[in-house]
Amino acid sequence: MPTDSLRSLAAVGAALAVLSCAPKAPEATAAKPTPEAAKAFVDGAEATLYDRTVEAGRAAWVQENFITVDTETIAAQAQERLISEQMRLAGEAAKFAGLELPYDVDRKLNLLKTAITLPAPKDPAKASELTETTTSMTSLYGKGQYCPPGKECMDLGALSSVIAKSRKPDELLEAWQGWHAVARPIRPKYQRFVELSNEGARELGFADTGALWRSGYDMDPDAFAAELDRLWNQVKPLYESLHCYTRGKLAAKYGPGVIQPDGMIPAHLLGNMWAQTWANVSDVVSAGDSDPGYDLTKILQREKYDAKKMVQTGEAFFTSLGFDPLPATFWERSLFVQPQDRDVVCHASAWSIDEKDDLRIKMCIEINDEDFATVHHELGHNFYQRAYNSQPFLYHNSANDGFHEAIGDTIALSVTPAYLVKLGLLDKEPPADADVGLLLKLALDKVAFLPFGLLIDQWRWKVFSGEIAPGQYNQAWWDLRAKYQGVMPPVARTEEDFDAGAKYHVPANTPYTRYFLAHILQFQFHRDLCRQAGITGPLHRCSIYGNKEVGERLEKMLAMGASRPWPEALEALTGSKQMDASAVLDYFAPLKTWLDEQNQDQKCGW
Repeated sequence: MPTDSLRSLAAVGAALAVLSCAPKAPEATAAKPTPEAAKAFVDGAEATLYDRTVEAGRAAWVQENFITVDTETIAAQAQERLISEQMRLAGEAAKFAGLELPYDVDRKLNLLKTAITLPAPKDPAKASELTETTTSMTSLYGKGQYCPPGKECMDLGALSSVIAKSRKPDELLEAWQGWHAVARPIRPKYQRFVELSNEGARELGFADTGALWRSGYDMDPDAFAAELDRLWNQVKPLYESLHCYTRGKLAAKYGPGVIQPDGMIPAHLLGNMWAQTWANVSDVVSAGDSDPGYDLTKILQREKYDAKKMVQTGEAFFTSLGFDPLPATFWERSLFVQPQDRDVVCHASAWSIDEKDDLRIKMCIEINDEDFATVHHELGHNFYQRAYNSQPFLYHNSANDGFHEAIGDTIALSVTPAYLVKLGLLDKEPPADADVGLLLKLALDKVAFLPFGLLIDQWRWKVFSGEIAPGQYNQAWWDLRAKYQGVMPPVARTEEDFDAGAKYHVPANTPYTRYFLAHILQFQFHRDLCRQAGITGPLHRCSIYGNKEVGERLEKMLAMGASRPWPEALEALTGSKQMDASAVLDYFAPLKTWLDEQNQDQKCGW
């Protein structure tokens, strides 16, 4: 499953810990801008942002682990101080434009201007309102429940379990509607958030918040949008084949009263609350020779894996590549299991509390194959965070935000049957004729996600620009889901609903394009790491587990952080400066052939 992480450094609260007493970054207004003044400004800015970032992060950790009115207030105040500094420094950085500067000074000035994901207005009252609004939205989401008449209330975890496991359309529909109703009170807050955030973005010289986000990719914002289109068009035929096959199987299961065999797929039938990944319905859509040959969830449960052992297994993969083990404090301070005595934000996330060695993850681990992959994903963030912690603070980030999301998933692609044999979870590898089943299940996760990973920010960019007006929020959301995913709401929706807000990243204001990029990059990384390891044979059977030479090359790229433009980091690892979705096609080539054979009698498209 593509795990959505709360924290990467470009996001507010991504880097974490205590408030200290660094000097305030010097103002750029005292004298005529010079290269020397620019360097002094950058040095002061780094010290200030470090302190504010770690303060806000520690407050956010407490707020998400102990959701109360007081922790919300504390987190909002700390975030407000961070955002205020980010905005002030971004405005000051603009005054050095046009100077000939050393590389590092120039790059850090650009990062100051483009790393903000939540631009606040200069007006202190509006800035305070913005942070209170964003904190309130995430708390509404975190505390969200559906309370069926006469029954116990159900949180997102319980409702998601129904969506994943039930095969009764009425139960699926009730769970889907129950959770999506949680987002309705978020809608007016989100509308105000857009107004305030856009005001802050315009004060920084950007047309709107979406334009600001697109400026953070070492290329022209319009060129970046075109790059996304190019990558999507590379993989679109594979997605359309998977959609056609999946729809046919679901239609056979549920009948025309629930799903039409030649239209869009109702969102509640795909095993995931947002229909972003479909692996939970693999029992419905697999058939015959597509049987993977084993069920990792059942194996993990049979072998008495608990949450800690899941994490220890993920850590062992990284240490097999030559990475140092995680610090003792990781095991003492992380949250692995949902507490029974309080509300927490269970959304999986990786944290670097002090931007040095206080690494943590926070997730409510279930013993299943999905969370087995999620653990690898989150640890990928942690090992990346530690790899670049010796860089200057403004370089404490991945080459672009897609890199941060891709690293753990790259490792997860090496969780092959051969690797499971080495762990003692399988006695032997399944025969080659089981490969289609393994590829199908992975495609229901990775390939199914691609259009969803693209459309969330397509929606937000249009909302920020005003192309989507507040009175069209929900209709536009489902229009985009129809265009990219071929997915439809299971019941009629109105503008009283706010279905985009039922996805964490919208109320949390976390950019989502990173996840689309990650799903491209992880296959590109995997293909090139396998080549470097000298591993031949089908790409989907390659595992780099235990290869320290490959691990050394990987760690060198991670250690670059954001110090160089992402094409250079990509070249350091893969030898190419261009993102390339053809690796996705290479990986799933046997499946594409099989899907097309299965779809011969189907009317594909929607």
